[in-house]
Order: sequence, then C-alpha cells, then structure tokens
Amino acid sequence: MKYVILVGDGMGDYPVPELGGKTPLQAAHTPHLDELARRGELGCARTIPPGKEPGSDIANLAIMGYDPVRYHTGRAPLEAAALGVDLGPVEVAFRCNLVTLGHQGSDLLMEDYAAGHITSEEAKEVITALEAALGRDGRHFYPGVSYRHLLVWAQGDAAWRTYPPHDWTGKEVGHLMTPAAKPLWDLVRASWPVLAGLEVNRRRLAAGNRPATSIWLWGQGRSPQMPTLGERFGLAGAVISAVDLIRGIGKYAGLASILVPGATGFLDTNYAGKVAAALEALRDLDLVFVHVEAPDEAGHSGELQLKLQAIEDFDAKVVGPMVEGLAKQGDYRLLVLCDHLTPLALRTHTDEPVPFILYDSRTPKDTPRPYTEAAAQATGLRLEQGADLLPRLLEK
Repeated sequence: MKYVILVGDGMGDYPVPELGGKTPLQAAHTPHLDELARRGELGCARTIPPGKEPGSDIANLAIMGYDPVRYHTGRAPLEAAALGVDLGPVEVAFRCNLVTLGHQGSDLLMEDYAAGHITSEEAKEVITALEAALGRDGRHFYPGVSYRHLLVWAQGDAAWRTYPPHDWTGKEVGHLMTPAAKPLWDLVRASWPVLAGLEVNRRRLAAGNRPATSIWLWGQGRSPQMPTLGERFGLAGAVISAVDLIRGIGKYAGLASILVPGATGFLDTNYAGKVAAALEALRDLDLVFVHVEAPDEAGHSGELQLKLQAIEDFDAKVVGPMVEGLAKQGDYRLLVLCDHLTPLALRTHTDEPVPFILYDSRTPKDTPRPYTEAAAQATGLRLEQGADLLPRLLEK
C-alpha cells in the first residue's frame, strides 16, 4: 500500500462578494478534487489547536501526525533543519524575511512581506552582505528560498514577542518595535543601511521591482525533539516542497527531502516536476508528502484571480496527474487538504477546521459532492485533532 498527502497551502477561504458569495474553492474549476470528494471520505479537521497561532508550522506538524501542543517549539528551528543547520543547545533560530518597509510621515509601513517575491539568486546576494556586515557576536545568517531565510543567534531569546510579517501587510509596524525585545529590533534597524547600499536593490528598482529594505525576524525557537515516522509507524517516506519549513518538518519526521528544480513556492512553480518526483519516489518508499504553496501566497496578497488560478493549477497540475500516476502503481490511500484557511479579506491565516478528502483506491464510494468548505462541514465528520489525520490515513 502506498500513502500520499497532497497539501494545497491556504486554499480554504471565506465567501467572497465578487464571487456571488462563493468561496474560491466553490468558484474554482476543480474536477479532480470534486471526483475525489465523490469517491472518498470528506470531512473537516482542526489542524490548529485552540490557543495556538494559525501558522503553517503548526498546521503541517499536525498533518504529519505530530501534536503541535507537544512538539512545536517555533517555526525557525524547523527551517534550520531543512537548511542543514544543526542548532546548539543555547542557539535560537529566527525566521529572517526580506521585506520592504516604507516611511509614511512618522509611520513605518510593511509595504511587502516578501520584498516583491525577490528571487533566490538575488536574495543570496543580500544574505551574503548581511552575514559580512552583521554576522558576528554569535549571529549567523543563512540563505534560503526567495524571501525566506534564517538567522541563528546564540544570544537570541526564544521568549521575545515577534510578529509574522504577512499579518501586517499595508499596516504600521513601528509600534511593534518595543523595548522588551530591544536587541532584536536593534538588529532589524542595523540591516537598513546595509541593504540600502546594495547593487541588487538598485537593479530591482530599475526593473520596477520592490527592493529588500529590511530584515524581519520572527518564528524563533530552539530545536524540537520528535520521534520519526519510521520509529512510530515503520514508514519510509519523502517530502516535496519549495518551502524550507515543510522540508524541515519532514527532516525531523525522518522523511527524505526531494528538491525539484524550478520549485518556487509561487504560481510559477514546477508542478509537473513535483508530481514526477513523487511518483518516482513511491516506487521505493511508503509515503510521499507533496506541498504546494501558491494558494497561500495568493491569499496573503489578497488577489482573487491569483488564488483562483492557484487552486485550479493545484487541481489540474497536481491532483489530476498524481491520481492518474498512482492508478498505474497499485493500491493507494490519498489524503488531500489545505493546512489552514488564508482568507483573501484578511490576507492572513485563520484557525477554522479545514476540509479534507481521504480516498482509498480499493473501496471507492459514490456520494456526489464537491470539495468545498461547506460540503465538508455538511458531512458531519470532524476531527478535533489534526494529528489524527495521519493515523487515519495509515489505518492505524
């Protein structure tokens, strides 16, 4: 038996007036998802435990079978694992976004949490400059993908209050820089003159792109202690994602990380390459976890047409080809879901239960219904612990 998990990050949403009160999932053309909903088990799962921040780290830990209340220590340590950075006992890892901050009178605005979706190649120039200028006194910067990078800080404090930058798009952020975390905000400010003088930012401005004007530090924590899925269930598996966070969770879970050329985490990602890599991996492995970031990015940007496209691309370029390929390899069980909602109206994550499909190729059902938030709620099937999804997939 082969097991597959397909995650369309942030696909869930609220009713949108421009869509006549439909959600993007209801309005998008998703024949493959709808067919799986007809032939499989449809329900809702709470991937964000009460009281926890509705982040992708929390949600995807749960989807991989780990109770976030027990195992979550912060987002950045998971990303450090993906980058091959082993944290020492006193070291704290921070997510280091490259962002665009702008001054409007006395206000400091978060103009873009992703610095115009800076390319990985451009970002590496920026991180290299930051390491040369500020990488001292127990601090080191490590390049990641696009705007997502890592700071390891021996004198960092895991208890500092930090803020996900995508929650503050278009908002004033200067008031967040409080004395309670003065060393952190001093370091953020220290990045401004470093970035202001970079040639890469001059090139981006000349091309009409937003520059990286600041770092933004958040999601910090120390290394978690987690048993692998091999130890828990006797599984050998792999994770496929453009996002360091997801690959880091996979590493702690004992899953191999498969890097797909052209995987970007946005609408231009290499969907076909991800599917091909997953199907090839399943020839030898038991489980593959495939993560697609694009719907979440569209939700954060608040762009309806991009979110519709991202959902339809997930359906047409991932779900459809994956099901077709799996059918040629034998029996399989497939879990498809979003990790959390990323409503266009809010441009950030929320903690409502997410719709999921669990399909078993051996026992197809026939209950006509679409894959939507409302249809999943209407079934009455609700898992209060998202970490129960994996044992359910594995029939454990």
